[in-house]
Amino acid sequence: MRLDELLEELQVRIDAVRGTRDRVHSLLEAVVSVGRELDLAQVLRRIVEAAALLVEAEYGALGVIGPDGRTLAQFLTVGLTDEQIAAIGPLPAGHGLLGEVIHHPEPLRLTDLGAHSSSYGFPAHHPPMRTFLGVPIRVRDEVFGNLYLTDKRGGVDFDTEDEAVIATLSVAAGVAIDNARLYEGSQRQQRWLRANAEITESLLSGSSRPAVLELIARRAQEITAARLAHIAVPVDGVDGLVVEFSAGDGAARQGLVIPLNGTLSGAAHRTGMPLTATRAPDGGTGNHPGEAEVREVNGLGPAVAVPLGTTGVESRGVLLLSRSAEDPAFDEGELEPLVAFAGQAAIALELAERRRDAEQIALLEERDRIARDLHDLAIQRLFATGMTLQSAARLVEHEGAAERVGRAVDDLDETIKIIRSTIFGLRTKDRGSGPGLRARAARAVGEATPALGHPPRFSMEGLLDTDVPQQIADHVVAALGELLSNAARHAQATQVGVTLKAGPDELVLTVSDNGKGIPAQGRRSGLRNLDERAHDVGGTFTIESPEEGGSRVVWRAPLRGVS
Repeated sequence: MRLDELLEELQVRIDAVRGTRDRVHSLLEAVVSVGRELDLAQVLRRIVEAAALLVEAEYGALGVIGPDGRTLAQFLTVGLTDEQIAAIGPLPAGHGLLGEVIHHPEPLRLTDLGAHSSSYGFPAHHPPMRTFLGVPIRVRDEVFGNLYLTDKRGGVDFDTEDEAVIATLSVAAGVAIDNARLYEGSQRQQRWLRANAEITESLLSGSSRPAVLELIARRAQEITAARLAHIAVPVDGVDGLVVEFSAGDGAARQGLVIPLNGTLSGAAHRTGMPLTATRAPDGGTGNHPGEAEVREVNGLGPAVAVPLGTTGVESRGVLLLSRSAEDPAFDEGELEPLVAFAGQAAIALELAERRRDAEQIALLEERDRIARDLHDLAIQRLFATGMTLQSAARLVEHEGAAERVGRAVDDLDETIKIIRSTIFGLRTKDRGSGPGLRARAARAVGEATPALGHPPRFSMEGLLDTDVPQQIADHVVAALGELLSNAARHAQATQVGVTLKAGPDELVLTVSDNGKGIPAQGRRSGLRNLDERAHDVGGTFTIESPEEGGSRVVWRAPLRGVS
């Protein structure tokens, strides 16, 4: 062999050794980079970026296998621009060639992916791809997902060395994912514990039921990274669950009546068991009847409904959480602490109800005491005073003075009748039957939802079932129905808000919207009726025009002195 040929062959071998050394160095750097992260989303992103870099792939992707073990719950890509991803449309679910690596979790290397029997071809606007390398990622004994790499730069095929490098990276990736999961789980557990402590502190400090429900929903939304969180509770007289508090993308759902049949919340309430919907409803058929409810809010996907109460029996309410369509489904690791949190929330509801019951009992006992004191003390003293005046009238010789004493006795008799009537009202109030004002108002809002085209934001505050007389309750329910009907027919509003509040002195109903407002020269017959209803009970009816547009109407009725 000539010297120049020998030197050339030696240089080739030196370059190969250097290339191998550089590749091993790059692989070690990639392993260290992947293992350094503790945030799971960042770990997954680093894995797919490192894989594409190590084998010089034009495109790379990491598919996370969903809870069913057959489809992809997440799909992260490298090499595609945001415009290309948007043009391609929905991300793959794990069928075709991608599903081949899911069903047979072994490395797969192809020189022409289109020639494989499982290939379905590409959707419109998808860039052409030829060479393919797929390698599964295992976390302990579980196949977590798969790395997909296509089109090695230079137009060459992926070789056995590329396969070995990615297989080695996948082992390190499995360890990094496991560490990130453990860290994420411990952090999530800490957040749940802090949330439980915050709720307990709120209860012990005497916070109201609405405040506690808001705290429960918001903390659950934050910890699970949900876009929608709401709490729906059963209400007497309403055939379904009423959304008492809602946060996130579904904030306008407050006051919405959710049917018990065909919804995720309804099924969770009836069975007392947590239920999940793992697929975005816009994607077609799903795996649970609860998708009908999730579809009411566009753009939402995986959801979970957790009953608030004892497992296996009808709940006190349901906590619903829903993520974006592209987000992962709720897994078992998230479900366990969420169920425990819902148990704490059920205790919160129980305590709030017991506190409300205790307040009502204390109020009724106070009324009984006042009635007893009026009967045993005030009436007897007035009666005795009247008897004394009657006796004294016989001794009065002046005719005018005797007449005045007689009128005073008559006034005392009339006062005794008034006090007795008041005693009767105190002792019979709130002992009737039938649904209370809360249930009737919730039903009125629920019935107006189809006509409005959206559920109004609805809140109630105060002792509506205790302090509001039946006459005023009838008027306010009628006024509420009329106002919601007007909003549906005339306002052309996309948002309607209803607030019903019982204070110590008056009941206030406020209905606001973002519609076109109430014209000054429009028909006023319905508004006159509302004004007359308020006048009949000694209240007022006002119309306001907020600066931001729309209208706000306020219907008030006094409570103090009403029996």
